[in-house]
Amino acid sequence: MSELPKITFQKLAEPKKGVAVLLAGAGLALGPTGRALDEASSGAISRAARAAEFTGKPKSSLDLYAPAGLDLDRVIVIGVGDAAAMSSQDWFLLGGSVSGKLSNNIATATVVLELDAGDLPDAAAAAEFAAGAKLAAYKFDRYKTKKKDDEKPDAPPRRLVIAVADHTAARKAFSDLDAITDGTLLARDLVNEPANVLGPEEFAARAKELEKLDVDVKILAEKDMQKLGMNALLAVGQGSERPSRLVIMRWNGLGKSSKKKPVVFVGKGVVFDTGGISIKPAAGMEDMKGDMGGAACVTGLMHALAARKAKVNAVGVIGLVENMPDGRAQRPGDIVTSMSGQTIEVINTDAEGRLVLCDALTYVQQKFKPAFIVDLATLTGAIIVALGNHYAGMFSNDDELANRLSAAGQETGEKVWRMPLGKEYDKLIDSKFADMKNVGGRWGGAITAAQFLKRFVEDDVPWAHLDVAGTAMGSPSSEVNKSWGSGFGVRLLDRLVAEHYEGR
Repeated sequence: MSELPKITFQKLAEPKKGVAVLLAGAGLALGPTGRALDEASSGAISRAARAAEFTGKPKSSLDLYAPAGLDLDRVIVIGVGDAAAMSSQDWFLLGGSVSGKLSNNIATATVVLELDAGDLPDAAAAAEFAAGAKLAAYKFDRYKTKKKDDEKPDAPPRRLVIAVADHTAARKAFSDLDAITDGTLLARDLVNEPANVLGPEEFAARAKELEKLDVDVKILAEKDMQKLGMNALLAVGQGSERPSRLVIMRWNGLGKSSKKKPVVFVGKGVVFDTGGISIKPAAGMEDMKGDMGGAACVTGLMHALAARKAKVNAVGVIGLVENMPDGRAQRPGDIVTSMSGQTIEVINTDAEGRLVLCDALTYVQQKFKPAFIVDLATLTGAIIVALGNHYAGMFSNDDELANRLSAAGQETGEKVWRMPLGKEYDKLIDSKFADMKNVGGRWGGAITAAQFLKRFVEDDVPWAHLDVAGTAMGSPSSEVNKSWGSGFGVRLLDRLVAEHYEGR
C-alpha cells in the first residue's frame, strides 16, 4: 500500500507555505481567509478566476502556481456551489476530490474549510472530508519496483492540514471515522493481494492480527470443521493443496457478560476461484483473487468496530477456501451433507461460495444465537447483470433490517438494492437426488443463490444477504477510490451498527 498522508487539524488561519486549498461557493464566494490571500496577491486569484470563467460551481477547480505576493507554492480553488446544502456524503466525496488534485509529492497541503461567514462547515463535515481524503490517497503498489521515466510521481502530500473553525472537535470526530477508514483500507489490501501471497492460512493470519485491538480470534482447522460436519465448506477446498480455514472474530464491546445477542457478519472467503472441475474460461480468471471480497469486508469491519471501541458485541465469521481442480476435487453430481444435516447435490462446482456460506451460517446460529446475520459474498455474475457495479444486491427475510441497510447505504454511498425472494424461485433449486441442488438454472441466478442460503437460516433470525460481486472488486473509480479492490461494505455495516445496535 502506498504511503498515506499524515492528517492534522488546526484553527482557521492563512496558510504560509506549501499548497493552499480554498473553497469557493457560487459566484466565487470565498471565505475571509481566501479573500485575504486574494488581496495579498494583488487580486491574482480573482483575476485568474475571471480569465478561466471559474464561478465556483460544484466539482470545478482553479489552479495557480507560485502566485505573486504569496510564499505559497500553489493555490487551488475548489468549487462547491451551495455549501449550506451539502450533506455529510458530499463533504466525504469532496475530501476525495481534493486529495486527488494533490497527488504530486507535495510536502504540506493546507485545506481551508471556510466559505462565506455563514457557511462554516462543522466538525462532522471536516471529519468526513478528512476520511474521504485519506481513502482517495490509497494505492496498492507494494509490488512495483520501478517507475517509467515519463510516469509522474503520484504520492499523496506527506502532510495534509485541515484548517477548520472548531479544529479540536473536528479532530475528535475524525478519530472514529479514521478507525472505519483503516478498516476499509484493510479490506482493500486483502482484496488486492495476489492469491499466491494470500491463501486461506495467510488470510487467517491477517485476521489473527486483530488481537492487537482486543478482538478474540479463533481459527478452526480442517479437522475441527470435520468434527462439526462442515462437509459443504470442506468439499469446496478439497481440490487444493492449501487447507481451508474458518475464522471466528469476536468483539465484546459490551463485555463478555452481556446478555444482549451479538450482531453477526459472515463473509465468503474464496481466496482464488478457478471454478473447480466446472472450470472458468481463462480470460479474466485473474480477477478471481478477489472472490474473498465478503471475507475482506467482514475482517475490515471487525477492525473498525474494535478500533473505535464500538459499544456492541459483534461476531465476524469468514470461511476461507481455495477452489482448485485437482484429482481430489469435488465433481458435478456429488452429494454432500452440510453442517445443518441438509444434503446438497453439487451440479456446478463453480457455484461454490454458497457451499462455504451455508455451513458458516449454520455455525453462527448454533454458536451465537445472533440478533441478526448479514452475510456478504462475491456470489454471482448474475447480480452484475441486474445491477451493474454501483449497487450491491440485497436479499432479506426481515423488512426492518433491510430498510436499515438501505438507509445506511444511502448515507455512506455504499448502496444496496433489495431483490426478491419467493417460493417460485425456491422450487428451482429442488433436487431429484438430495434436499437441494446448488444451482437453479440460467435465469434469476442471484435470486436462486439467495434462496439456497435462506434454507440455512432459521425463520426467527433476521437475515440479509449482500451479493457484492459488482461492488467489492473491479468497481468503477470514484472520488474516494481508484483501487481495484474497493473495501465495499465496511462503512455501510459500521453505520448500520452505529445507528441501530450500539449500547442496546
